[in-house]
Amino acid sequence: MTSRCILGIDPGLSGALAFYFTDAPDRVITLDMPIADGNVSGSLIANEIRTHAPCIAVIESVGAMPGQGVSSMFNFGKSFGSAIGAVSALNIPIQFVSPAKWKRHYGLSSDKEECRARALNLFPACAANFARKKDHGRAEAALIAKYGAETLFPWNAAA
Repeated sequence: MTSRCILGIDPGLSGALAFYFTDAPDRVITLDMPIADGNVSGSLIANEIRTHAPCIAVIESVGAMPGQGVSSMFNFGKSFGSAIGAVSALNIPIQFVSPAKWKRHYGLSSDKEECRARALNLFPACAANFARKKDHGRAEAALIAKYGAETLFPWNAAA
């Protein structure tokens, strides 16, 4: 069995990066989204990606939500673009997944606390990564990365 590193990205200022290694299925490395001067930093994302050398990135593909203002959507779009740009600049293949698709895979609703609870259950050795309510971005990135392992490399993903 060949180990693979899958990068999961929950884009946005409160998002996160997660590196999931298929040979350590109960562990995941999570980082809050790198921010510089109030914006998601593509160069800091790239530095983290270089450190862990993922074979693929799975990025949550989200669109406008009802009630969101133009300014907040523009800022989210910049963050989303920074993440895509950093991954693309490093020639790492990207798969996009909708929130509904990866959450359905785990039987989750849109409740962020459900995602955090599932991450705590799937990654007990890394519980400190998901200890606070505000760690929902880390939890979602971890679940996105594991989703990638289970759907893109099912023969290599531990349950």
